[in-house]
Amino acid sequence: MKAFTYERPATVQEAAQLAADRPDARFIAGGTNLLDLMKLQIETPATLVDVNRLPLAKVEETSEGGLRIGALVRNADLAAHPRVRKDYAVLSRALLAGASGQLRNKATTAGNLLQRTRCYYFYDTAMPCNKREPGSGCAAIGGFNRIMAVLGTSDQCIATNPSDMNVAMRALDATVETMAPDGTTRAIPMADFHRLPGDTPQTETDLRKGEIITAVTLPKPVEGVHIYRKVRDRASYAFATISIAAVIAAEGAGKVRAARLAFGGLAHKPWRVAQAEEALVRTGSADTAADAVLKGARGYGANDFKIPLTRRTLRAVVAQATRT
Repeated sequence: MKAFTYERPATVQEAAQLAADRPDARFIAGGTNLLDLMKLQIETPATLVDVNRLPLAKVEETSEGGLRIGALVRNADLAAHPRVRKDYAVLSRALLAGASGQLRNKATTAGNLLQRTRCYYFYDTAMPCNKREPGSGCAAIGGFNRIMAVLGTSDQCIATNPSDMNVAMRALDATVETMAPDGTTRAIPMADFHRLPGDTPQTETDLRKGEIITAVTLPKPVEGVHIYRKVRDRASYAFATISIAAVIAAEGAGKVRAARLAFGGLAHKPWRVAQAEEALVRTGSADTAADAVLKGARGYGANDFKIPLTRRTLRAVVAQATRT
């Protein structure tokens, strides 16, 4: 691990200013992803800005009937929060499906939003990776790509977003709140927060230099059965091969009144297709919805199985939601 300086700001704006002023600065809270990357010298920040003492660890009701989740709320606390379990169960289930109890006790809401890919080649500094070193190439495209993306890919990168929480947040239409170094704030829809790789896979989010996440806001709850189904290689402590966060309001077997569907393990960001939700409501058919989700899907050899697996998993989710 390379030497770095350490700062502990007293205010949110001071934290943002430090990150903007220092070269290669990184915010650190739980460190469950960043510290691993530093040990492997994939991330080599010159400055760590410790945000743990900032007042960003509350879950609060909003005037619109939703929830405002502070950036420093730990994953374990969020999953166990009574309001989350009652009204946003898909989020609680997604959080509990991730990592281990020890990691959930440390990992934060903002850190989970910013979790970096688990692509094998991103973690291997001996291999080319455009995300880690722009212009070096993508070893995954012609290599072992079993866990890689089949949607939203480019010739530069086929990595996936590994977060379970992000998939549920996308299904719930969450909004990410931020503060810039000058104190101005933004509200970024979850749909726009993560970027597809395109020609710049090293740019993973819509955050600007020094901008710090302060909270995630959820709108008021919507009616429906909350399901988080995660298909993985082992029962615990494994990333999703494919996952689905669903909120489905049903009127009996095969009859769907409203649906929200977000997919993990398929793309560089949580994947949600409005046409798939509309198709499910219109026809009640999981296969018709899957056709819309998988439009343009492309396998790269070892991950070809993800395409039929998505279809089968969506069938299981819809059957569960519409079971009488």
